[in-house]
Amino acid sequence: MTRVILLPKAVIKNDRFLQMLKTSQRSRKISRARILLLVGALLCPGYFLAQQESKPNIVLIIVDDLGWTDTGFNGSQYYETPHMDQLALEGANFTQAYAASAVCSPTRASIVTGKYPARLQLTTHIPSMAKGWDMGIPPGNAELTLNHPASRKQSGIPNRNHLPLEEVTIAEILKEAGYFTGYIGKWHLGHDPYHPIHQGFDWQAGVSNWGQPMSYYSPYQRNVKGVIHRIESLRQGLQDGEYLTDRLGREAVGFIRRNRQKPFFLQLAFYSVHTPIQPPRDKVAYFEQKEKTGNHQNSAYAAMIYKVDENIGRVMNTLKELGLEENTIVVLYSDNGGLLRVTSNEPLRKGKGYAYEGGIRVPLVIKFPRRIKEGQAIDIPVTSVDFLPTFCEAAGIKTGPRQVDGKSLWPVLANRKTRFERSLYWHFPHYRGDDIVPYSIIRHGEWKLIKRYEGKEFELFNLREDAPEKVDLAVEMPMKVKELDAKLEKWIKNTGAGIPKPSINKD
Repeated sequence: MTRVILLPKAVIKNDRFLQMLKTSQRSRKISRARILLLVGALLCPGYFLAQQESKPNIVLIIVDDLGWTDTGFNGSQYYETPHMDQLALEGANFTQAYAASAVCSPTRASIVTGKYPARLQLTTHIPSMAKGWDMGIPPGNAELTLNHPASRKQSGIPNRNHLPLEEVTIAEILKEAGYFTGYIGKWHLGHDPYHPIHQGFDWQAGVSNWGQPMSYYSPYQRNVKGVIHRIESLRQGLQDGEYLTDRLGREAVGFIRRNRQKPFFLQLAFYSVHTPIQPPRDKVAYFEQKEKTGNHQNSAYAAMIYKVDENIGRVMNTLKELGLEENTIVVLYSDNGGLLRVTSNEPLRKGKGYAYEGGIRVPLVIKFPRRIKEGQAIDIPVTSVDFLPTFCEAAGIKTGPRQVDGKSLWPVLANRKTRFERSLYWHFPHYRGDDIVPYSIIRHGEWKLIKRYEGKEFELFNLREDAPEKVDLAVEMPMKVKELDAKLEKWIKNTGAGIPKPSINKD
């Protein structure tokens, strides 16, 4: 029986279609299905291309407390990061990337939700021993109010002790789109039952109830008030002398191998280089003997960075070996600036916890061979709320009407857009240590305004001319302060952020 296929005139007269048809006839493989496929290629080229290209895999690598200058590609002369440097050579290096907070939990919440920490009411780190967690008692939905000494002039602002399950995460969005989702390592967004496995991730490993590891050496445990705490999910397959960073790297390689036949999203969150500073025994001697140059001098910390880099190399080699490299987006990022007592963030000012650039500016590299031109250095200010919309656009997913504070970075990565017309915001209504008081920040263009709720109220910096923040222009430019403060106040009101009030203990 002869089948008749009626084709549009635009197709019949198209030279490209006729050439493809002749080629098919010569190979004796012409069929009704093949003709329709050729028609689709001409009438709907975008759809045809989408059918040919699979959804990209996504590997998001987060190094805890990695400072902006702690990598070779951002200037370190002492720390060695050859695999991270290779990522920067093969991808796009964002030289003005920020964390949404100068401490870990808020940034991690912003990554998975695309929302500012202020909107989530999760604006400081979640303590590990709150409301019975140290005894293994699951918390309820209560918020944790941070207690401040009576000498403080402002009251504490309540902070969530977990990321609410009602929040829609990037894992849930990608899972619904057909991705297999995995989480490895530090979570710090709530204890079980608020672990990644309850927030859209199909599988997890190395997750604990702590913001730092019990120990970097197996069996990864410590005794706290007579209670043994350990990373239970790593008990199986435990090896003598095993180093935690190596184990997480091994888990990541295994995840990729098991799921190579389908699109996957892996968030690999190393506990390194957070304290305790416990270097791998096989590398610390090397850095102790190495000549110390530049601002970085800590050999133990250098060895920890090297071990993270080594395991990033294992992940990248696995992607290459399995033929997945071309179709995998790899992101390298840190959750906040480097900790001052173990590293230097110079030329940036201060470090983790502070409102200055050393506390919030972090390394960010994005590699995707299929779509991103290699070797780019991009100086557009971006932040962690941008990951969710970026990953959604890369996967061809619409985020829908839900509230998202971030913007997709693909127009920049694909060289379709050179500027983002927006402001970036931070809100930390808490005390930290002896010298950090509650603050909010706005960055608008080259201008950065720090607003404090105790002591000196404003500091104003021009980051294009003064990245180290040495020259405070607040007194010299009161109108600029007023302009930026108005924008900041509007944002604070819009997000429902908690504002510190005079404490009842105020003298």
